[in-house]
Amino acid sequence: MAHNNTIFAQLLKLVSRHEFESLAKAHHEGQKLRKMNRWSQFVALTLGQLSQRISLRDICNNLIVQSGKLYHLGCVDVSRSSLSRVNEKQPYTLFETLFYRLSTRCQSKAPGHKFRFKNKLISLDATTIDLCLSVFPWADFRRTKGGIKLHVGLDHGGYLPQFVQISEASKHDVTIARSLSFPKGSIVVFDRGYIDYSWFQQLDNKGVFFVTRLKSNADYRVTERRQVDKSQGLRSDQTIRLTGFYAKKHCDTPLRRISYRDPGTGIYYEFLTNNFHLSAKTVAAIYKARWQIEIFFKWIKQNLKIKTFLGTSKNAVLTQIWIAMCVYLLLAFIKFSSKLDISLQGMTRLLQLNLFERRPLLDLFNPKPNPPDPEFYQFELAGL
Repeated sequence: MAHNNTIFAQLLKLVSRHEFESLAKAHHEGQKLRKMNRWSQFVALTLGQLSQRISLRDICNNLIVQSGKLYHLGCVDVSRSSLSRVNEKQPYTLFETLFYRLSTRCQSKAPGHKFRFKNKLISLDATTIDLCLSVFPWADFRRTKGGIKLHVGLDHGGYLPQFVQISEASKHDVTIARSLSFPKGSIVVFDRGYIDYSWFQQLDNKGVFFVTRLKSNADYRVTERRQVDKSQGLRSDQTIRLTGFYAKKHCDTPLRRISYRDPGTGIYYEFLTNNFHLSAKTVAAIYKARWQIEIFFKWIKQNLKIKTFLGTSKNAVLTQIWIAMCVYLLLAFIKFSSKLDISLQGMTRLLQLNLFERRPLLDLFNPKPNPPDPEFYQFELAGL
C-alpha cells in the first residue's frame, strides 16, 4: 500500500512554504520569534477553522493529541500563551497578502460565470460582524454595540472573493467602494446602499459598467424609449438623464432605466445601469444574480469561524478573519483544479472528520466504490 500523508498535510502543501516564509519575513514586527513561528500560527488557526475548535486551548490540545503527525506539517509545538501572543502582536497583514496570492491562483482555475457575455461580473456588498463592546472596546459602533464590517467584491466566475476589505462597522459602504479598482469592461452589481452619483460618473469614465436599483425618489427625464417583451416580466426600457440638482451635477451622462416585475413574486423593480449593449432581460438577470453574495456571506458565517473569536485584540480578530478567507480559497482551489462534483459545505464536513486520516486527499471527496464481497454473489446464487 502506498504511503499517504495526512489529509491536513496535503491541504497545507497547496501553500508554498518558501513564499510563505518570504511573506512572514516582510510582515514581522519586534524581536525575532524564538520558538513559535508564523507558519505554526497559520497551521494552528487553519486547524481551528476546519475543525471548528472553540478556543486557543482547544486548538493546542488537539495539536498535542496529534503530536506524532506534526512533523509532516512543519509545525513546532504550540502553546496557548505563545499562540495568543503571536496573534496579538504579529501583523495580520501577512495573511491578507497571502489571501491575494491565493486568490490569483484560484482565479486561473475558476470556471466562468453563467452568462453569455464575456465581461467580468462582480457583486459588491458588505456584512456586519457583531462584537460585544465590553470585550472588544476598539470595535465601537453604536452606544451599546460593537462590530466590524466585511466588504467583499464577489467574482461570479467561481464565486470567489476578488476584493476583501475590513473596516469599522460605522464606515459607509460607498467609502470603501470608491477605493476599489475594477477592470475596464467589467460589470459591477450592487444594491441601493451604494448609490452615489459621483461614483457612478467615475465608473463610467473608467469604462466600468454598473447595475443597481433606482432610488424611489430619483428625479429624471426620459429621452428615449425602447420596445420590451412584457411576457418576460419587462415593463419599460428607457434612456434617461438625471434632473435632480446634485444628481445632475455629479452624473450628467445618459443612463438606462429598466422596469421589471418578477413573475414569481410579483415584486416590481426599477434598475439603473450605464450598459446599453445587453438586453433588458439580461440586466434584470444580472441583478438577480447579486443574491450570490448574500449566499457567500451566509456560507462563511455558518462554516468558518468569523462570528466567534479566539482573541480580543483587533489584530487577533483580523488575523482570524483573513485566515478564514484563505481557507475558503484553499477549498475552492481543490474543487476547481480537480473538477470535484461536491459542494464546499460538503468538503468542510468531510475535512472536519478526517483531517488526520492518512489517505489521498482527492479520494476523501471522490471516494472509489469498494469492490463487492465475493460472498455476496454466493448468497445471491443460493437465493438468500
